[in-house]
Amino acid sequence: MFKKFALAAAASCLLVSAVHADTITGAGATFPAPVYTAWAAAYRTASGIELNYQAIGSGGGIRQIKSKTVDFGASDKPLSVADLNASGLIQFPTVIGGVVPIVNIGGIRPGRLRLTGAVLGEIYMGHITRWNDPQIAKLNPQIRMPGLPITVVHRSDGSGTSFIFTSFLAKKSAGWAKSVGASDSVSWPVGLGGKGNDGVAAFVKQTEGSIGYVEYVYARKNDVAYTLVQNAAGQFPMPAAPAFAAAAAKADWNHAPGNYVLLIDQPGAGSWPISGATFILMYKNPSNPAQSAKVLKFFDWSYKSGDATASNLDYVPLPTPVKNIMRRQWATITAGGRPVYTGK
Repeated sequence: MFKKFALAAAASCLLVSAVHADTITGAGATFPAPVYTAWAAAYRTASGIELNYQAIGSGGGIRQIKSKTVDFGASDKPLSVADLNASGLIQFPTVIGGVVPIVNIGGIRPGRLRLTGAVLGEIYMGHITRWNDPQIAKLNPQIRMPGLPITVVHRSDGSGTSFIFTSFLAKKSAGWAKSVGASDSVSWPVGLGGKGNDGVAAFVKQTEGSIGYVEYVYARKNDVAYTLVQNAAGQFPMPAAPAFAAAAAKADWNHAPGNYVLLIDQPGAGSWPISGATFILMYKNPSNPAQSAKVLKFFDWSYKSGDATASNLDYVPLPTPVKNIMRRQWATITAGGRPVYTGK
């Protein structure tokens, strides 16, 4: 599965040719880029319409939709209601996934090393500097941790993946919350920056003793070891679709103004603590209604026909009732007082 995705991604560089006359343009989060790329290929076969999606990071996606240079933006960081209203935007989720810490430590296999949010905060603040630190050793008595220095790797671009990760750190580490905080772009106390999920994975893969964080599919795709992270129930679940789904199980989309939903440190023994939805940003009153209709038609098709593809890439499809809530909200995207897309 991942070999096929790697070949497809390399061929397209997450960018479907824009030469075709019937094209949708979007830009933003790298978190969902693998599934958007797969959906785009299938949708082109089904409809003849191409998707030109540039995976430039959530910050870039927000800037591009606000500057009206794309038909839709994509962000793993949901915008606040105030920000949405100020910009005339609407946002809706597409899939749910998880962010995982990744490491390059000789002999450490995927899912072997255990960490907590508090320890991750200490590592990313530069307070824990070696892998045999007593706080790490206490969590991993079954492993003889090496005295390697820790090289911290983080995102260099504005990133929804960073927003999810730093939101988790801020919740679990009082020091991180006070000195750094949660955002798509923060002043990192220490470390090296990599662009996109792939950039972080590449840095970690080539740097012995390093730690980074990526969306789960990038850990699998790049064959790099991921760690387990303690959740709100004190458990260390494996990061995979069932754990991401468990984190999303009690999300209340019906009562979330602007669809602002975070899935950080959710209850449940099987919940992955660094989970999140990824979002699409569009104008409520678009200047090009026909293009906005094409975007909604693409995501409607993806809701109907893309679940198996999403699951194969270890994302969690939205439950049908949530999809129906979003479809009702699409009616608020209008031109001349009429919805630009009715789903018929």
